[in-house]
Amino acid sequence: MRRRRPMPRSVKRDRWIALGLLLLVIGVAYLVLVHPWFTQPMIAVQDDLQALRERELRVRVQLQQAPEVSKRLRQARQTLESRPGFLPETSAELASAGLVQRLERAVVEASPGNRSCAISNRSPLQPESKNRFTRVAVQVRLRCGTPELASVLYSLENGTPRLFVDNLNVMAQRYQLSPNESGNGLDIAFELAGYLRPGASAAPLNNEAAPAAPNAAEASNAP
Repeated sequence: MRRRRPMPRSVKRDRWIALGLLLLVIGVAYLVLVHPWFTQPMIAVQDDLQALRERELRVRVQLQQAPEVSKRLRQARQTLESRPGFLPETSAELASAGLVQRLERAVVEASPGNRSCAISNRSPLQPESKNRFTRVAVQVRLRCGTPELASVLYSLENGTPRLFVDNLNVMAQRYQLSPNESGNGLDIAFELAGYLRPGASAAPLNNEAAPAAPNAAEASNAP
């Protein structure tokens, strides 16, 4: 029986070199032919599918929350409508006139016939838009007794829409609203202010075209 002759080392080395070259060729072929045309598109498709799944999940969550969000939005709108904070007028000029009307109503309710409280002056101020909302104000001067003043201020600050009494200045003074009164009372000055809704016209007022009219009590006492 013949023995196999051992393979020469050079032949083994050549085989390993050939195997390495074959693997190298296969790797290059994969990188050139398979990876860019098959593997990369498949990876991109998987990423797109994952993004779509996440988007679908977010949409489902939003749809599930939609009834609750709509309910809360309706509640918020009802709350705002029941407690309006902005003046209903669409311009600063109309809002100033509305403030004067609110003031006159409050004074008449506190002192019917202006027997113990009267408006001595009311002058619209220019609107201010320094902040997000436009402030409309009227400079007011009253001559009232103490109970009447408290009633006027309470009526102005607790009505709707919300009004603000700023820069209040009260001085004790003797005056007469009618010849039959002793003339003990208060001289009051303040700014009656409110805020326009966003989007309302905040054009400057033309105070010269419509000066403040004197109160009827002053007109009756004029010479």
